Amino acid sequence: MRFRVVIAWLLLLLCCGAGGAFAQSTEPTQADTAMQRALDHYHAGKLKEAAGLLRGFIISQADSNRINDAYYYLALVHRDLDEPSIALDYLEQIERNAVSPESTLLQAELLLQMGDAARVVDKLLQIDAESWPLPLRQRHALALAEGFIALDEPQKALYFYQKAMLIEGAVAPRDVLTSIHSLMSDRLDEADLSEAAFMYRDSPVSYLAMLQLGWRALAANQKELARQWAAAAMKAPIGFAYREEALALQSQLSDPTQLQRAIGVLLPLSGRYAAFGQRVKKGMELAVDAFRPHIPVRLIFRDTAGDEMIAAQQLAELAISDRVMGIVGPLVGNAAQGAAARANQERIPMLTMSQREGLATTSLYVFRNSLTAELQVRALVDYAMEQRGLSTFGIMFPQTRQGENFAEFFRNEVWRRGGVIVAEQSYQTDQTDFRYQVRLLQGLDPNAPDEGETPADSANPEIAGEDDEPPPFEALFVPDYSDRISLIAPQIAFYGLEDIQLLGTNGWNDAELPRLARQFVEEAVFTDSFFLHSSYPFVQDFVADYFNRFAAEPTILEAQGYDIVGIMLTLLNDPDITTREDLRRALAQMQNFPGVTGATSFDLVGEADKILFLLQVQKGVIVQIN
Repeated sequence: MRFRVVIAWLLLLLCCGAGGAFAQSTEPTQADTAMQRALDHYHAGKLKEAAGLLRGFIISQADSNRINDAYYYLALVHRDLDEPSIALDYLEQIERNAVSPESTLLQAELLLQMGDAARVVDKLLQIDAESWPLPLRQRHALALAEGFIALDEPQKALYFYQKAMLIEGAVAPRDVLTSIHSLMSDRLDEADLSEAAFMYRDSPVSYLAMLQLGWRALAANQKELARQWAAAAMKAPIGFAYREEALALQSQLSDPTQLQRAIGVLLPLSGRYAAFGQRVKKGMELAVDAFRPHIPVRLIFRDTAGDEMIAAQQLAELAISDRVMGIVGPLVGNAAQGAAARANQERIPMLTMSQREGLATTSLYVFRNSLTAELQVRALVDYAMEQRGLSTFGIMFPQTRQGENFAEFFRNEVWRRGGVIVAEQSYQTDQTDFRYQVRLLQGLDPNAPDEGETPADSANPEIAGEDDEPPPFEALFVPDYSDRISLIAPQIAFYGLEDIQLLGTNGWNDAELPRLARQFVEEAVFTDSFFLHSSYPFVQDFVADYFNRFAAEPTILEAQGYDIVGIMLTLLNDPDITTREDLRRALAQMQNFPGVTGATSFDLVGEADKILFLLQVQKGVIVQIN
């Protein structure tokens, strides 16, 4: 987020300037015309076209006094194309006597992006920016602050943040104070905070340091010290951005029975499920930044190792010793089972991600935010019957507990809505030939040859079965995974079930499915609680923020962790929620939380009720259709 501030104001300076970052002739020339054409493409977002025009300008206008502008804008283009090393190469081409504050700051930005904070700090400390325009002076200070954070020198970073806050520039003081708040929360210990409170006394930085010291004293059960720091923080002016937080601290200190404003997190951080737990944890960490509430809420992590007894013990310690408001997790079924029983005993709300059925029905205090078979079936049947007007269905499912559950839920949902299940067939999980099931679904003898079938036909599924009777149903539901669907779908067409709507579950949501199953899954519809390429802006923001932080694409696990902590942080941002019972009621009454795993509410028994993503294969690509 801090980098975005720098980027935004670079673009603003470019748009507001009369020509570029360097000196230009006031008379329009051929070079000016060529440069303006390149800039028009750049500002229209046509980056590759702009790059071509700028490189052509350098070749054809080598003697122009705007050659340095061309190098500068080429650097901007490649910055926007996420090619920082190339951008730096172009900046290096600028003549030494033509280097501007803008190009200097752009270089610093790029070096920070590439992890070369030491070079940034060394370079910027040698520059006297006092003669620069105020917005550039502020950006100079902010870049130094970011550099010192990367070098793990938080006190120096705090100095330059405070300096930036005092400069009237592009970034509002309140926004800089937000960065200072994050720095104090994550990087400064109590000694550093005490020094900051003294060094920057009578400033927002000092009051914020006092407030942080108050929260930490409360967490350490040093309530008298916490009261002193809270009283000192309350001396801040009325306009102090974190005054409400200071009031919240005083409120907690006024009631000796008040719980800690914290959430206990139960995850398998070691053992056989550690990889999954770590993925969920990354999503939770990202949520802390995205949903940072006005009233600080701590996350206290405990390792369940995926064990039922350990999970129950850890929950008890979080509830009794740490006095947390609520629990998120566990992830694994056995651990969730053990924790759920203890959550009911301690009367503490628990929001789990486990797929273990029946957890939420065991207690008023247990809620489950997970993708269930019922949710998927309900979304699919609603699409098929309400949007498509279909009424007759077939089911083809694997002989597994999951497959049987999906089939049962689908059957019941279709009947409930007045539809008809025409035929059902199951198959073995190691099966590769599905002729038997497909022919039975059609009401045909599975051992009889297809009408008109020849050996040559058997190699061409597109023509086999073309003389068969029309399919006995309009849609076929197959609750399986993409690797087996790639075998089943071509055989469904080959053996005569063509022109039907294929319906699937989240197991179909694999980018490789259209390639493996080819045209045989074209227009198939399935559902999931997370879609990496969703059209929803908040999902796109989550995916982008996760990639920027972890240099990887998130999965459903990271998305679940993000949502489950996001829900808790959002609810606990309400100052009226002061007890565990308040939190339990808030969870039960929550409606359509805008989660990246679907808009989420909870039903009467605590199960998630989600608006899922409807996905369809279109022209060989999986797309969202709702």
